Amino acid sequence: MSTRSPIPERLSPQRQLTVDYMRMAGRRSNVHGLVEVDVTEARRRIQAIEDETGEQLSFTAFLVAALGAAVDEHPHVQAYRDCRGRVHQFDDVDVNVLVERPVDGERVGVPHVVRAANRRSVRSIHDEIRRVQTTPDTTPPSRWRSLASRLPGVVRRQLWRLPQLFPRQWTQLAGTVAVTSVGMFGTGNGWAISPTNYTLQLTVGGIGTKPHIVDGELTTREYLSLTVTFDHDVVDGAPAARFVQRLTEHVEAARGLDERHREE
Repeated sequence: MSTRSPIPERLSPQRQLTVDYMRMAGRRSNVHGLVEVDVTEARRRIQAIEDETGEQLSFTAFLVAALGAAVDEHPHVQAYRDCRGRVHQFDDVDVNVLVERPVDGERVGVPHVVRAANRRSVRSIHDEIRRVQTTPDTTPPSRWRSLASRLPGVVRRQLWRLPQLFPRQWTQLAGTVAVTSVGMFGTGNGWAISPTNYTLQLTVGGIGTKPHIVDGELTTREYLSLTVTFDHDVVDGAPAARFVQRLTEHVEAARGLDERHREE
């Protein structure tokens, strides 16, 4: 009895572009910082808001708002250096997040840019993310993705040189910073390290519970694992450390989650 080998399938255009992105991003001078942030108070406030209003409030939206505030105070961490050695800085913090939404009858993660996150409330960011999640993607990206996948690899991968060739056009298309999440892939804390085409990217890991001393008493606290990735060609170690410290302060203080204030 003979057996047939399964016919190999071609990579989808979306997957091929992802492969190209990762290959090109891996050539950048990325430096990764593994950080644990106490999110006990933030999660308590989110739960209190949900109990009071009867409406959910996205933890991702809270992180995007905190990131926007921290970058607004340290704008150099979202600067881009072009191929001529010039540095481009931006006033608004435009955060690229992956949002699961219906596309061609399936739910897939697609990038969405939350514009001016440094000037937005947590609630308004939450509402935007939820709106995108429930709205079918009516744009025709499959056509250009399919066309791009048929180009030679050396040509196709030049798409991901946009940050160095045309930084402002890149940020108009893809935002100034990125947030990606792997926390849904398992339980407990843990980090992930990924190359990126951005000067700054947050990779959100899991949340774990650890013992902690508060006012002399042993208690348990919830800690979020965050990977903060910088392009070392643009951001030096000391400014990166100061930014991470400020981001940690915003998250641990539950910035933007004043239970008496819901909207902008």
